[in-house]
Amino acid sequence: MRRQKGKLFLSTVFTQEGSRAAVNNALCRLVKSGVLERVFRGVYMRPKQIEFVGAVRPCAVTVMKVITKARGETVQTHGAEAVRRFGLSTQMQVVPTYYTSGPTREIRVGKGRVRLRHVAPERLQHAGTKVGLALSALHYLGKNGVDLEVLSKISSELNTEELNKLLSCKLPKWMRAFLSPISNG
Repeated sequence: MRRQKGKLFLSTVFTQEGSRAAVNNALCRLVKSGVLERVFRGVYMRPKQIEFVGAVRPCAVTVMKVITKARGETVQTHGAEAVRRFGLSTQMQVVPTYYTSGPTREIRVGKGRVRLRHVAPERLQHAGTKVGLALSALHYLGKNGVDLEVLSKISSELNTEELNKLLSCKLPKWMRAFLSPISNG
């Protein structure tokens, strides 16, 4: 099976080729010989070299996305980043943080880190969409941080269909009360 250079893959793609121990031994030999590079436990790639840059390594966020997708986890942008994306803050996270349906943990790849924080399923509704981003921002700000300015900024970024999806989500009472003026026009 030929893999593209620099493209991440999981060791589990070879489960049909032999026993787990045999696959792990083969991957270990390929890593020692330089044919493969182990990026994270169970995540590999063929090394990619660029003439003027040298070895190209994947960032921690890319590795995190591969791992969580393989595990079937839902991943959502953290509220602090969602608030920044809506233009409500200029603060940037030092360590990228995401909400997940999986366990809370930190993934380290080289000097890069990504934090995953387990949250309730209500916070992961419409993950990966503008609606999910809006929910994440509203949850992060909380009832004391949400005002008409925040609501107008978020609602201006969403189209009518997305606003309707937002209003149909399972929301806390305080959030529904703040969003009720939007539903009334």
